[in-house]
Amino acid sequence: MSATVTTTVSVSAPDVLQVTPLENAPFGARITLPSYAQDPADLNEEDFQRLYRAVHEHLVVVLPDLADLKPSSQYQLTKRFDPTCEGAYGHSKEFRHEKSVLRRDGHSTPSQPQVQILGQGRHDGHAGVADLALRHPTHMSFHRDPLSDDDMANGYTRFYRWHIDSALYGLAPPVVTTLLGIDCPVDKKQKLRYEDTGEEITTAKAATAFASGAIAFENLSDEDKEFALSTTVVYAPHPYIFISPAKATSDGLTMVSEGKELPLEELPEWEGSKVKRLPLVWTNPVTGKHHMQVHGCCIWKLETPNGTVELEEARKIIHRLMRPNISPERIYCHDWNEGDLVIFFNRGVWHSVTGQFEEGGHRLMHQCNIAAGVDPVCKK
Repeated sequence: MSATVTTTVSVSAPDVLQVTPLENAPFGARITLPSYAQDPADLNEEDFQRLYRAVHEHLVVVLPDLADLKPSSQYQLTKRFDPTCEGAYGHSKEFRHEKSVLRRDGHSTPSQPQVQILGQGRHDGHAGVADLALRHPTHMSFHRDPLSDDDMANGYTRFYRWHIDSALYGLAPPVVTTLLGIDCPVDKKQKLRYEDTGEEITTAKAATAFASGAIAFENLSDEDKEFALSTTVVYAPHPYIFISPAKATSDGLTMVSEGKELPLEELPEWEGSKVKRLPLVWTNPVTGKHHMQVHGCCIWKLETPNGTVELEEARKIIHRLMRPNISPERIYCHDWNEGDLVIFFNRGVWHSVTGQFEEGGHRLMHQCNIAAGVDPVCKK
């Protein structure tokens, strides 16, 4: 019998969006845009679907060299990830309430209000805002027991607040958040110290830290998985106002229970129907994986098969479940470069601001997330 001869014809690779997993990271990927799309909002449907899958599979993706991305493009790209959304910013107007812990964290872009301007220092005239003074949120104003001045002078810092981007009252959590680094300190380092273990990691100043909810769930014991799959998290009414008098734990995972929360009768008017009751585990619609997704600082109660767990004990339980997942080997800290656009699956990761700036320090970023039309679900 004669041999079969196979001829290989070399064909140029199609010009499509490329996804490259990050090296030495537990999750994440780098995105290379096709040549026709200098603006990611211009991706054709096939390439956008590649990006959509990459965000759900890799959880955090980085698109470099986009410092000039327009707010309108960032908004359109963010909105495209969720056909159910109506276009409202993920925190709505409560973001600016005088008692909210979020009130000083940014400024809306006049031309595209869903895009927030974040950072540090004066940036007068940016995006048409004549008087623009920004403040980078730091653990010093949020943790009960902040680092000493000597520790900070020696380059130490902390995770500010591990969280999910969401109003957690009235509005459904956004599917994705996009973060654009415009002016980022790239030549300065900081050391994140874990107070309970003494471990340390070194990152660029003001790196953004991410933890995978999927890894968190996978590493639970069988007993804790069963508990998580059957538990509903009840968030406080107007949660960022409710917690405003209280202070956080030194790892930024939840609040210290000292009875300092704002009494319910002193909150802005609220409706029981708008109080968020979300599963502790959310199912990824692309991978089918379970993600343990919870905002530990904003919880109010846990509803379990054995009854309702009230605030103090609920915080202890959630802290115990969350803490292993922020260990150094399980997190990805993004060291920002000018022009980085980071897109993360907000229904699959937790993230935290880090760092603090010296007087005169500068940082400038644009952030966008959009309230979804439906809440996340757990498909058991």
